[in-house]
Amino acid sequence: QVQLVESGGGLVQAGGSLRLSCAASGSIFSINSMGWYRQAPGKQRELVAAITSGGSTNYADSVKGRFTISRDNAKNTVYLQMNSLKPEDTAVYYCNAQIIVLDPPYEYSYWGQGTQVTVSS
Repeated sequence: QVQLVESGGGLVQAGGSLRLSCAASGSIFSINSMGWYRQAPGKQRELVAAITSGGSTNYADSVKGRFTISRDNAKNTVYLQMNSLKPEDTAVYYCNAQIIVLDPPYEYSYWGQGTQVTVSS
């Protein structure tokens, strides 16, 4: 009943930029934190950036100063602006959201399908 749909991945040269979007839809009462994770081949999934409903943000040290997370609460959408991309940023990027649904009321963790980001050197 709740779906996260990501867009914006692709192939870019080192030093370039990409903007990822993730829109939540369905039977949503409210959304608490939203975030982006990534998983490179042979590695564990890791947190890239997160943002609370109030706008507080948290970033992985490896992306601080290069990536910016933001959200539009009216659109139930979270964005990740990625600048100065490096080959080591290559991964599948996943959107995550902590969503409260009703009937019965409960908070669930939802994931998007993932979008590939490839940075060439």
